[in-house]
Amino acid sequence: MAKDSVRVEHDLLGERDVPSEAYWGIHTLRALENFPISGTPISHYPQLINGLCAVKQAAAMANCELGILDPVIADAIVNACIEIRNGALRESFCVDAIQGGAGTSTNMNVNEVIANRGLELLGFQKGDYAHLHPLDHVNLSQSTNDAYPTALSVAVHNAIGDLLTAMVALRGALETKAEEFCSVLKMGRTQLQDAVPMTLGQEFTAFAVMLGEDIDRLGEARTHLLEVNLGGTAIGTGINTNRRYSPLAIRHLAAITGADFIPAQNLIEATQDVGAFVQVSGVLKRVAVKLSKTANDLRLLSSGPRAGFGEINLPPRQAGSSIMPGKVNPVIPEVVNQVAFEVIGNDVTITMAAEGGQLQLNAFEPIIAYSLFRSIGHLTQACHTLHERCIVGITANEDHLAALVKNSIGLVTALGPTIGYEMATKVAQVALSENRGVVDVVLGLGLLSQAELDQLLDPEQLTHPSE
Repeated sequence: MAKDSVRVEHDLLGERDVPSEAYWGIHTLRALENFPISGTPISHYPQLINGLCAVKQAAAMANCELGILDPVIADAIVNACIEIRNGALRESFCVDAIQGGAGTSTNMNVNEVIANRGLELLGFQKGDYAHLHPLDHVNLSQSTNDAYPTALSVAVHNAIGDLLTAMVALRGALETKAEEFCSVLKMGRTQLQDAVPMTLGQEFTAFAVMLGEDIDRLGEARTHLLEVNLGGTAIGTGINTNRRYSPLAIRHLAAITGADFIPAQNLIEATQDVGAFVQVSGVLKRVAVKLSKTANDLRLLSSGPRAGFGEINLPPRQAGSSIMPGKVNPVIPEVVNQVAFEVIGNDVTITMAAEGGQLQLNAFEPIIAYSLFRSIGHLTQACHTLHERCIVGITANEDHLAALVKNSIGLVTALGPTIGYEMATKVAQVALSENRGVVDVVLGLGLLSQAELDQLLDPEQLTHPSE
């Protein structure tokens, strides 16, 4: 590399050449060398970059108000942060998302990019840190140990907002289908055996209600992210800060992000505890489990077209086989299942990372962040995909459903209170052994008249409690 194409930077380990045009510096360079792990740079998670820049912006504003940061330097930092939060310089955030050091490499990457863009705004060359320093100015009154988890709380809070939007839209699509199918009678099943009649609308209503419960639980878990440890610095004692800094910086952070962030009640506890992220992950697992259960049901109900349940039709999305002509697979529910499996695995990772923390700091927040972003991002896309590529196009095979109800042994359950359990069991046995319908057997045995059967087997009677 030509000498005029590099600048020399130094850290406690010595000097290194850094590309002269790079907005990052020596700390980022060492992280690039040390952590070739996932191949996923932190730029892949813009919420995290935006969260860190919101923290740096809030810190600069608080430090300026407290008189410990020159207003000119503070303005340069704030303006650089605003540019980055609006999408600038994303390629400069290049350290691997999985890294040692409790997020220090991510924090330093952000500090260096903000500092070098701030230097440009002030009319200086990149790397001329005498005028605006990544640590002395951008990181003033901070440690990675409060800046990174606070930024992660901001990022996850925002990402959950996107997921909730997708979940609400999916619930709406399920409710629409429930209304469409409200009068379509079918057989319910327990343990994959005939149970009692219900409507297809009731089945889809249950899907919608399950998702609605998870929307509520995720919203509740999201509120715990609003309590942050910004101002705790290294271990929560607030060393190297003004006593007014923490509440002031967090007020600025709330104004910048539009979310009601507040100081943690105990900054030492908040610096070592990642319980809020564990709780969020647990709810994400719950969402994944129930979405996967719904996907399983859609695959069962649409199985066939001739040799399966064949009760509903999923919209065909692609040819299903390289050898079997005409085969169409339930590819959308299948991809939702796979996302769910991943989220469940990510929850195990987050659980182990949280448990592995020691004393005053959890060093494993980078893998927590990586796992949370993957879970939230993939669940968000899975909800969009299930909604737009599957649910809205589902149709019912009404004639087939009606025939299944008419021929089901499960109809005898509705007659139990009238003819008694023992006689109902006999009817079921005869119907099954002779391959006859329940109505035919009841009439043949003279147990009830057609008029009585019509009343007892009225669809409204079959699918709701009696008066």
